[in-house]
Amino acid sequence: MDAGHTQPDSIRDAGPLDGGHDSAFASRVRSAVVWRWGTQVAAQIITWASTFLVVRLLDPSDYGLFAMSQVVVTALAFLNGQSFATSIVQTGHLDDRRVGQVFGMLLLANVSLAAIQFLSAPLAAAYFDEPIVADLLRVQAAVFLAIPFIALPSEWLARELQFRKQGQVNMASAIVGALTALLLAWFGWGVWALIYAGLSIFYARAIGMMIAARFWIRPIFDPRGAWDLFTYGGTLTLCQLFWIIQSQSDVVIAGRLLDTHALGLYTQALFLTLIVTARFIPPINEVALAAYSELNRGGKPLGPYFLKTVRLVMMVCAPIYVGLALVSENAILVLMGDKWTELIPIVAGLALAMPAFALHLICSPVTNAMGRPRVYLFTSVAGAVIFPCVFLWGVQGGEMGLVHAWWIGAPLLCAVTLTVTLPRIAVSPFALLSAVSPIALACAAMATVVLAAQHLVTIDSPFFELACHAAIGAAVYCATFWFGYRSLVEETWALVRKRDTTAVPA
Repeated sequence: MDAGHTQPDSIRDAGPLDGGHDSAFASRVRSAVVWRWGTQVAAQIITWASTFLVVRLLDPSDYGLFAMSQVVVTALAFLNGQSFATSIVQTGHLDDRRVGQVFGMLLLANVSLAAIQFLSAPLAAAYFDEPIVADLLRVQAAVFLAIPFIALPSEWLARELQFRKQGQVNMASAIVGALTALLLAWFGWGVWALIYAGLSIFYARAIGMMIAARFWIRPIFDPRGAWDLFTYGGTLTLCQLFWIIQSQSDVVIAGRLLDTHALGLYTQALFLTLIVTARFIPPINEVALAAYSELNRGGKPLGPYFLKTVRLVMMVCAPIYVGLALVSENAILVLMGDKWTELIPIVAGLALAMPAFALHLICSPVTNAMGRPRVYLFTSVAGAVIFPCVFLWGVQGGEMGLVHAWWIGAPLLCAVTLTVTLPRIAVSPFALLSAVSPIALACAAMATVVLAAQHLVTIDSPFFELACHAAIGAAVYCATFWFGYRSLVEETWALVRKRDTTAVPA
């Protein structure tokens, strides 16, 4: 690197772990989880508060138009080079030149994507038969220009398990986005409030990440010597392509066959039910990939750590989704108002599919950390086949038909993912079942008691009924663990209190 440019701190080759470092590593992982996941929770609370205020000011059709534009942005985003930036987390060899080469590739990719989106915007507007979509996309093209300045410093901090600064930047950018959305929605900007709020988040993160990581580095546009990074990143990019096909196929299909009101209902319901899987699992996966990678470089078997990750993640996800399915009516009335009552059956139905989807999502970091991204590629291809097929079938039934498609697609994809992942990390199906069966039993007990309470006791106020049933469900879930699986509670508490000396990448 030329003089005058500040390099990232401590660029070095990673050495193997030894027994003396296990305790320190465990502490680093705990700190990473606390900061990355904890600040994500805080940032999401800010976003939720803003969303539930903004949603009262906007119409479902605004969200339908926004969803149409997001399909195009997301479809192009798989080429933004984020996967190449991720390669610096997994690789065992890193120096200034290789980092500069990744930065150069990120700049080239994203400037090209911005130009492509700007020029192709009229085509997307013609497909959806909504002229305003072209204007939305032209403005959103600016998102790509911020991505290089987010991706590289973020991945470098992740490699070092330094998630405190990341978390602080994410919280600050969430506040910027929330304020932007509220102000513009209040002054009647409609769908443009959502567009400019998204832009403000990206640019606030870009500025914050560059400052936090002190990542003042010159891009290098010569790829020689970095083909291993590009090969690994290229495979993950293909995975992203198939992920885009999987995750956006419902909107692409429904956007042609449903009106903007119906599409807005479905996409807003999906936003609510994906809050945990789309907002809280990715931060966990970021920490898991960095931790698994360091363990793998040190020759550690990853199977036991994966099982702990599964158990801890599902302990949180499963009861949230089962609970949401049980109290969806009152939750929608309290949080969003009478205008959104049509969401109730959609949210309740989607929530039932999400535990299986969450389990699928937490599998990829472990095989990626082993340098085997082809496993992730296979499951991504499977998702890109399964979900469009079930959505084509389900869309004939409108919004609820798409919900029924999720009931088939999510469990099927989860089964495929586990089938190809578990043998590679030496984990048996029985071991996985043992890890999640207490959670399933606790959720079943919770559902039984809450349904009985709903049937036997009538409460006129939606707010008090929601609070009462949520409290009952939480109490039953916790009591089931305390009286039936106290050892798991004590082990989890020991992890939180830092009395466990085994590193857990979760």
